[in-house]
Amino acid sequence: MAGEPQADCLFCKIVAGEVPATVVRRTETTVAFRDINPQAPTHVLVIPKAHYPNAASLAAAEPLLAADLLREAGEVAAQEKAEAYRIVLNTGSGAGQTVFHVHAHILAGRGLEWPPG
Repeated sequence: MAGEPQADCLFCKIVAGEVPATVVRRTETTVAFRDINPQAPTHVLVIPKAHYPNAASLAAAEPLLAADLLREAGEVAAQEKAEAYRIVLNTGSGAGQTVFHVHAHILAGRGLEWPPG
């Protein structure tokens, strides 16, 4: 069922405390933690505690939770003292998504040229 924890999901296990992560912020609805393979000096993932496979499914089912995710991305960037940052939400393996629990990458601390990739 959408929103319910998935036994085989790495990020659901982080939310449950079953897998360690360097948590930088936690709210009632989200968890933010450092990426284990950072692509920038600041690279934090912000995830909803509820399981949704991607941003579109989250927004369709729970738009207020999607808004929480983006708000928290901004809060994390401020906490990390990022003057400029990028929020990336990958959808599908072809776009680089490797964990199918929606997550926002907060990237900062180096030049972030456009277009990416």
